[in-house]
Amino acid sequence: MKNNTIEKYLTKSAASLKKLIESDKKSIYCAAHKINEAFKIGNKILICGNGGSAADAQHFAAELVGRFKEDRISLPALALNTDTSAITAIGNDYDFSKIFSRQIEGIGKKNDILFCISTSGRSANVINAAVVAKKLNMKVISLTGDFESELSNLSDVCIKASSKETCHIQELHTVLIHILCVLIEEKIPK
Repeated sequence: MKNNTIEKYLTKSAASLKKLIESDKKSIYCAAHKINEAFKIGNKILICGNGGSAADAQHFAAELVGRFKEDRISLPALALNTDTSAITAIGNDYDFSKIFSRQIEGIGKKNDILFCISTSGRSANVINAAVVAKKLNMKVISLTGDFESELSNLSDVCIKASSKETCHIQELHTVLIHILCVLIEEKIPK
């Protein structure tokens, strides 16, 4: 019996990656530039997301604080979804939609970067985080899927993965995070 599930999945994944290769990469370069400018003046990047995007947030923060490919200075990055005590306290005392925005109120400052990861661009807690970040004069950069969303409209820069399907968006988000790491490391002192 012939099963084409693997081939079908990989073909769709490859098609999404091909679209990304052929896309306008201006938003990727712009995001890397804004992040590097923030680091240059002593600011930090706060990263947030839910579910798989939370894992991506941790991954991105770890690559920046540790290293990606180059030995270089450690960079100030924090995944807001890693502090379970803060998340559960804020979720309990306020509600889940405030788990990131409340943390930003406490530790965000002007010219910091809020890096939002949301496949749909419709996650209430991520949108609330962007709203608070804008009030604090932080820059908002987001990774979403290939559609307009409230998050993309709130962002200074929105990098849209070239898919509308969650699994392929998440695959592309990993690729985009790695590309950003390469671009950031090119400008950071060794």
